[in-house]
Amino acid sequence: MKKKLTGRIIPVLVVLIALPAPAREKLKVVTTLPDLSYIAQQIGGDKVETFAIAKGYQDPHFVDAKPSFVLKLKRADVFVQIGLDLEIGWVRPLLETARSSKIYFGGKGYVDASSGINLLEVPSGDAAQLRAKGDIHVFGNPHYWLDPRNGKGVAQNILAKFVALSPNAAAYFQKNYDNFVAKIDSAYAGWKEKMQPYAGAKIVAYHNSWPYFEKAFNLDIVAFIEPKPGIPPTPSHLVSVIKKINQENIKVIIISPYFDDKPAKSIAKRTGATVVKIAPSVQAWPNLKTYFDLFDFNLTKIITALE
Repeated sequence: MKKKLTGRIIPVLVVLIALPAPAREKLKVVTTLPDLSYIAQQIGGDKVETFAIAKGYQDPHFVDAKPSFVLKLKRADVFVQIGLDLEIGWVRPLLETARSSKIYFGGKGYVDASSGINLLEVPSGDAAQLRAKGDIHVFGNPHYWLDPRNGKGVAQNILAKFVALSPNAAAYFQKNYDNFVAKIDSAYAGWKEKMQPYAGAKIVAYHNSWPYFEKAFNLDIVAFIEPKPGIPPTPSHLVSVIKKINQENIKVIIISPYFDDKPAKSIAKRTGATVVKIAPSVQAWPNLKTYFDLFDFNLTKIITALE
């Protein structure tokens, strides 16, 4: 009896040994913004699958916390956010509902993409007092991804997490990171050259989303349509913006697609300036599929309006 059983088992073992090892499951990566998702995919390649909670055309301060997002987070190995209070109103409720210690703040799968970034507009003073005055960005302006050079810092933070979670793929992730950095450096050199004739050009913005973009491309944002971030403009403030545009012959007003453009259009009508809707994120419009598309699009729109 034992002999017969052995004769049956050996061929089965041979078949099992001959079968290929099951493919290692991809890291599941959830990000707040599509910009982060794009960068994570560039570093992770075919060893990750990514999902962005916010859409590129949405105001990242205000995103509905849908139950489907909770399910994504429960299954995630990695969670990446911009941080600096940008998503404060909706990230914490989602993470607390998901109840995954792995991706919760400080968890082994949590990534604050702002780590190591050279931040602008960092206020001084007590955080609680600043919030009480309405300044929610108490750690600095959070729109740092709009300087493409900061995309390299974001990529480095993501790389470190991927390597920690999948050390066997470290060389693969590093190669992808190096390729991404080289591509950013090359693209940025081209963008700077493209913008050189417009260096120091004065523009007006609706909201204070653009200091990193302004610095990266040597623009000069001289006024905002909002008197303070998040505060709708009063008639007297609009008059002051109109006066400044006329005095300094400013040609461009930039605005993100999720803001009401009526005040900007009213100012343009009275000054001759051009209202330019530019992209705050990847996928703000269907044709903006990559981080590089974002800057190509925005710079082309601004140059066209300046000429």
